[in-house]
Amino acid sequence: MSNEKIARILYEIADLLELKGVDFKPRAYRRAARSIEELEKDIAELYKDGRLQEIPGIGEAIAKKVVEIIQSGDLSYLKQLREEFPAGLLQIMEVPEIGPRTTMRLYRDLRITNLHELKRAAEEHEIRKLKGFGERSEETILKGIRLLEQRSGRMLLGYAYFYAKDIIDYLISTGGYRLISVAGSLRRMRETIGDVDILVGSDEPKKVMDVFTSNPKVSEVVVKGETKSSIRLKDGIQVDIRVVATESYGAALQYFTGSKEHNIALRSYAIEKGLKINEYGVFKKDTDERIASKTEEEVYASLGMETMPPEIRENRGEIKAAIDHMLPSLIELDDVKGDLHVHSTMSDGSATVEEIALEARRMGYEYVGIADHSESLKVARGVSKEDLVKNVDAVRKISERVEGIRVLAGAEVEILGDGSLDYPDSLLNDLDFVVGAVHSGFRMGEKEMTNRVVAAMSNEYLTILAHPTGRVIEQREPYQIDLDRIMDTASENQVFLEVNALPERLDLNDVNCKRAKDRGATLCIGTDAHSVPQLSYMIFGVATGRRGWLEANDVANTLSLKELENRLGI
Repeated sequence: MSNEKIARILYEIADLLELKGVDFKPRAYRRAARSIEELEKDIAELYKDGRLQEIPGIGEAIAKKVVEIIQSGDLSYLKQLREEFPAGLLQIMEVPEIGPRTTMRLYRDLRITNLHELKRAAEEHEIRKLKGFGERSEETILKGIRLLEQRSGRMLLGYAYFYAKDIIDYLISTGGYRLISVAGSLRRMRETIGDVDILVGSDEPKKVMDVFTSNPKVSEVVVKGETKSSIRLKDGIQVDIRVVATESYGAALQYFTGSKEHNIALRSYAIEKGLKINEYGVFKKDTDERIASKTEEEVYASLGMETMPPEIRENRGEIKAAIDHMLPSLIELDDVKGDLHVHSTMSDGSATVEEIALEARRMGYEYVGIADHSESLKVARGVSKEDLVKNVDAVRKISERVEGIRVLAGAEVEILGDGSLDYPDSLLNDLDFVVGAVHSGFRMGEKEMTNRVVAAMSNEYLTILAHPTGRVIEQREPYQIDLDRIMDTASENQVFLEVNALPERLDLNDVNCKRAKDRGATLCIGTDAHSVPQLSYMIFGVATGRRGWLEANDVANTLSLKELENRLGI
């Protein structure tokens, strides 16, 4: 355990204590962290010699915590503190000029829990409405977010997707280009993205470069070449573009989409057939005659394969399936008939039930499920038993009033430490559906956590198990749980396993989606939306499902309203 890592843990404790409003202790932890950072020798040596308390700022209490970190690689006290707040609040505190008091103010007043929501609120001028904030505050926050993004090696899919979409829309509307696509890991819809890459097919590359670099959102032209250029947007994001001849567009798109492992396997198969494949086309090995290049379909067909959707090009069996013409018919966004995990102002959401219903109807849904937090989750303004009864009645009245969509009355109910649910069965019986979730006790061992969740799934009223591993991408590791047993129990008890579409969750992930499908479980894609704009996150849940080889019949919310009502018995 390095000095630097131990110091980081102590700094995080200080940050979390400040979020709680604790006095004095944060300064003590920061002083100890600085002392450890400045040590000229490995702290492990002082630990072995029993000399930890000789380090300035380290008394008996902090020394015990350092010992636990060195011995176990982790700290139970830190895990306990983390459970008291949404994971994204610490990320907000990394934004320059935003301290713990501002973070908690934004959370309490605007329900901002992560960088996505902070950026949206600043861009939509919601922050300036708060007392003590103004236009300059929003500009400072956006500048800080840009700096943070530039420091990060990878972006969440939910960021990169919309940046790329804006650039492509500009190229289409301004230049009229039709052979155009994102490439690389973004086209494969991986959960994190290294670079935003765009490919254009054109026989006039100079014109493409001129249009690309003239985008008003460009702050800097990094490189401008004949066939490849790079720009930096005002948000600090770098976007690369490559232009290829129209006759090679399909081959180039296949090649630059990847993945590397997929392309290596594809080249090996081509060699077996006496062919070679690269970004310019498919060629006969002996004569160099080009036999395919214009479209991806043509490229794969020349190898005797079906065209594989980009999301599954990871060399996980897709090439054999394509050769055998046994590719799955992957779920599409249009297959989704509703969203069964949405939060309203009844707990920690920012939109009313009616606003949610109207947006869901506009999106073409047949139903939308309101699932506000149960009373134990105080930090998310959990709904009391008494208020739940009133809220269910209110939801049903709104459902009758808003034509063209059914609003289902549900709840996201805490799975307590012993596996019981936060509301009694008598209340759960009145709901149309029940989402069960773990938001605390993440430090449980695998057996204890698994038993806890299995017990919850034995409750006849539980419909969906939300974000089943509890992970938050690049912020919190999954809790320990036997997923095979969870998946088998879900299949036996007809509980849906959620694919949570929030960009920072995407839980279950792609690998576990396929694993759940193979074990006979039914999935359900939910946005966990806390605002109207977040309903659009469904695309990321669908993409994750596609990467996990899910088909429409594997996902509960592709059912029509009538089919879902029959399935839920409502």
